[in-house]
Amino acid sequence: MDSFEINKIVAAVLLVALLIIGISKISNIIFHVDKPKTPGYAVKVEQVSSTLTNSAEQVEEKIDIASLMALGDVAVGEKVFKKCAACHSIVKGGKNNIGPALYNVVGRKIGSISDYKYSKALTSYGKEWTFEELNGYLIKPAKWIKGTKMAFAGLRKEKDRASVILYLNQNSDNPLPLP
Repeated sequence: MDSFEINKIVAAVLLVALLIIGISKISNIIFHVDKPKTPGYAVKVEQVSSTLTNSAEQVEEKIDIASLMALGDVAVGEKVFKKCAACHSIVKGGKNNIGPALYNVVGRKIGSISDYKYSKALTSYGKEWTFEELNGYLIKPAKWIKGTKMAFAGLRKEKDRASVILYLNQNSDNPLPLP
């Protein structure tokens, strides 16, 4: 290859580079865009103050527990409870598994079994397992009591929740009267 061929190749590369730079400059002039001082968009959000601090109080206002319990069926609750049986026992004198034993749970203070290590959120909650508390907790445990170590997704269907609560209430020495 002689020097004239090398000059043609170098000239072609330089010409392409100049064309790219030139086209870029011309397109910036033709399609000029004013850039904002701060990138992004301002999102206006209304501040809503909530006087209720506990999600349990919010749900108690919305749900009529008596009508919810009327939807339940103990036989259905026993079937649905099989999801829970992987971690909890329901028999009298049953031992704690991954989760605490649930015999006599309805009406019991939350986090009160002495030989089970509850999360700090449950031990400090300070309420009892009422029908309302169980309903709220079974919807989504991690949302109802923030910080609980129970990793269950929850029961979305009202009939399933009511049935499980009835089944839990039945598995007790002294079942509570239905609301």
